[in-house]
Amino acid sequence: MSEREPTRRDFLYVTTGMWTAVGLVGAAWPFIDQMRPDAGTLALSIVEVDISAIEPGMSLTVKWRGVPVFIRNRTEEEVVAARRVDISALKDPLARNANIAGDALATNDARSPEGRENLIIMVGVCTHLGCVPLGEAGEFGGWFCPCHGSHYDTAGRVRRGPAPSNLAVPPYEFVSDTTVRIG
Repeated sequence: MSEREPTRRDFLYVTTGMWTAVGLVGAAWPFIDQMRPDAGTLALSIVEVDISAIEPGMSLTVKWRGVPVFIRNRTEEEVVAARRVDISALKDPLARNANIAGDALATNDARSPEGRENLIIMVGVCTHLGCVPLGEAGEFGGWFCPCHGSHYDTAGRVRRGPAPSNLAVPPYEFVSDTTVRIG
C-alpha cells in the first residue's frame, strides 16, 4: 500500500470543514447562550435570612426563586399539636423535605430542622393551583388557602381540601445560629 502525498485539494477540504464548524458554532452560540438564567435569577437562587428576631409565634416570609418561603418560629403548643397528628390521618404521608430522603414520613421532626423543632421553613405555594396560603388560619391553625379551601396544619401538612400534597420544604442549611441559607 502506497501512501500518497497530501494535495492542495486535501488542504482546502480540511480548511473548509474547520471554517464551517467554527461558523456553525458561532451562529448557534446566541441560541445556546439565551437559555442560561439571567443575573437576577441567579442572585435569587440562594438567600440568607437572619432569623434572630423571629420570636415564638411569629412568622417571616422571604422571596426565594420568585416564590414566597414561610419561616415560622412555632410555639411549644404548636409543636406539641403537630407531633400528636397520626401519619395515617394525613392526605399526604410524605415529608416533602428536600433535605432528607424522599420517602421519609411527614412527622413533625422530618419537616423541621434537626435540633430546632420549633422552626418550620416551607415554600409558601399551595400545592393545588399555586396560590399563596394565609398564615395562622384554617381549621388546624397553620395555613389556609382561601382560593379553593385547602387547610394545612402547623407543620405545613395538608389536612383538608383539594391540595394533593404537603407544602414543600426547600433545601436549606444553617450557616450560623441565627442565619439560614435557603437554596
